[in-house]
Amino acid sequence: MSTTRLRRESGVILHPTSLPGPHGIGDCGPSAYHFVDWLAGAGQSCWQMLPLNPIGPGNSPYASVSAFAASPLLVALEPLAEAGWLAPPDAADLASFDPRKVDFERVVPWRMDRLRDAAEGFSRRADAATRARFAAYREAQRTWLDDYALFMALDTAQRRAAHAAGREAPAWPQWPAPLARREPAAMAAAREEHAGEIRFWQFVQWCFGEQWARLRQHARERGVRLVGDLPIFVAHHSADCWARPDLYRLDAAFAPTVVAGVPPDFFSATGQRWGNPLYDWDAMARDGYAWWIARLRRQLDLADIVRIDHFRGFAAYWEIDAACETAVEGTWRAGPGAALFERLRDALGGELPVIAEDLGIITPDVEALRDGFGLPGMRVLQFAFGESPDHLFLPHNYIENCCVYTGTHDNDTVVGWWATAAERERRYASQYLDLDGHDIHWAMVRAACASVARLAIYPLQDVLGLDASHRMNTPALTGCWTWRFEWNMVGPEPGKRLAEMAACYGRRGGIA
Repeated sequence: MSTTRLRRESGVILHPTSLPGPHGIGDCGPSAYHFVDWLAGAGQSCWQMLPLNPIGPGNSPYASVSAFAASPLLVALEPLAEAGWLAPPDAADLASFDPRKVDFERVVPWRMDRLRDAAEGFSRRADAATRARFAAYREAQRTWLDDYALFMALDTAQRRAAHAAGREAPAWPQWPAPLARREPAAMAAAREEHAGEIRFWQFVQWCFGEQWARLRQHARERGVRLVGDLPIFVAHHSADCWARPDLYRLDAAFAPTVVAGVPPDFFSATGQRWGNPLYDWDAMARDGYAWWIARLRRQLDLADIVRIDHFRGFAAYWEIDAACETAVEGTWRAGPGAALFERLRDALGGELPVIAEDLGIITPDVEALRDGFGLPGMRVLQFAFGESPDHLFLPHNYIENCCVYTGTHDNDTVVGWWATAAERERRYASQYLDLDGHDIHWAMVRAACASVARLAIYPLQDVLGLDASHRMNTPALTGCWTWRFEWNMVGPEPGKRLAEMAACYGRRGGIA
């Protein structure tokens, strides 16, 4: 029996940073509510997004400084201004932002300055009831928030000092040894010295928490469930690794001895060397996988279902020596397997509202782990037409307990894929989908929607029929994660067609 909570439904992938808005990047502001309303009107009951964590190197949400914190960039500025803590942003600043692309180099410092202004305004003007809500949040989230806020305060101080000295900011193992080793006296002194900065990072997380709770309630009222995304690994320079180095494969100087990645595959001839430190699964097992339980609980505080990225790594993961510059040379190592998921299931009361991202090199042990816990895997239509009628990603081969995607954030758009697909793929897709090459995106959406898969998900780019210039990410390349749309790109037709398909194929209340 499945331990997920999937129904026969459909939805759209869109990261909140891609939403329209005046402040340089999408956030929890008015456009997020409008998007929920648009989904509901389009007969869609799921909004899937990328990780909500702070962005890391390359502006990726998959290499964050915290597995628990949310990105400060997602905090909407309008509620802070309405509360009287923030002056309206300068009109010239707003006019300079590109509405269809995130300029992270400009947006990040600009928005962080606005959040600091808001924190100062809160400190001066917040009433007693609001301060009490902030205090209650800090207490409720302290198991991760205290370490995160202290890490960010120390990191900010180290970065400022490095900038003043004209040198590169150090990773946490290069901090003064007492801080890197978290010696109690050094920790106590740091909390006192950086109390104001710690409070700022706590304030930002509280602002996100309050805004997200309101947005999630609005989604519930409109019949839209949120699908989150949990990266399997964490960044080395992160509050998680600094707070619990014993849970990672590090040497005496806290440097990774081995790192994560995947061997050569469809995306890269040299594989992908992600560089994340690998877990010490034996150490995690000794305390009953408490960190993983806390992590999944946190994600389920933010979403109704969670997609776990690189699920195959729990069965076996690709271990790369830290000295290797590519992922070509590596070794498969056994992951925690069923032991971890048994603990997660028990801790969550017998349910695992999880989607297993089971793409890539999938072996029988991965399938056994996924199926043993009744977790739905993924099928990607763009990958379906290159081989034979037996391919598992062709809709006639689906099982009910799976999730079908026209593409993911790592794929080209459907229109972009079609423009560069091999002639054999296009010929087979044309025959399979019964089309002449026009409206390939709607043919793919219809095939996904009509399939037996419980959940059908479409990137917004595919719903809108956008070309490759609107791609969200290209693995192993830089300059990604910047895509945004404007509401004038949508119009009435896409929502109308989605609603008709959802009704026709029983994904939202049957045929109207």
